[in-house]
Amino acid sequence: MSPSAAPTLSELRERVQQMQGRPAAQPVATHPALSGLLQLQAGSTYSVDSMSLAVALMAGPSADGAWCGVVGTAELGLEAAAAAGVELRRTILVPDPGDAWLEVTAALIDVLGVVVLRAPSFVAAKDVSRISARLRQRGGILVAYGDWPRSEARLSMRDVEWVGVGRGHGHLQARRVTVEVQRGTAPARRGRLWLPDASQVIRRVEDTPSPTRLRSVS
Repeated sequence: MSPSAAPTLSELRERVQQMQGRPAAQPVATHPALSGLLQLQAGSTYSVDSMSLAVALMAGPSADGAWCGVVGTAELGLEAAAAAGVELRRTILVPDPGDAWLEVTAALIDVLGVVVLRAPSFVAAKDVSRISARLRQRGGILVAYGDWPRSEARLSMRDVEWVGVGRGHGHLQARRVTVEVQRGTAPARRGRLWLPDASQVIRRVEDTPSPTRLRSVS
């Protein structure tokens, strides 16, 4: 390929992407604890099996300035979310959208960077296609709490271990988990995380906390 041809091909790809309504996937700020396990991409859907993982996925973009929304669940712990890095002043909560969940989700995707949705038990293929097209057009991210067809990756918690409870006494202070990331048919990636540690911070188990994170939570 000649040097002069490269800009032309690049321009053609960009025009085709615009015509298709599919902007090239761009990396999105991802929580450091997920480094090596997952890199969020604009226009994609990720499914999780717990609200804690949904918060971890929200935290990176939110700390980077993105607005976020949570639809269909009241399980979000505001204190824990804030400690994880979610900026509550830029977070919109719609705990009970009722039958209008699809319209609410689509409307939020139009204006927010990340939308967490407590997925219904059944989602029609046409609705999945509608949401996917909206995400590609807007460059947003959907985090589905529950099953969602055609997710870019599925995150789940394994080997959960609570810390802080003795023999019938004490307080739950921290939780160690194995986070498993399954992308298509590729081998799953796994990492051991504090979700959260005693200071309500999400981090890798092998990372050494800073002195400011050493306080316990009763």
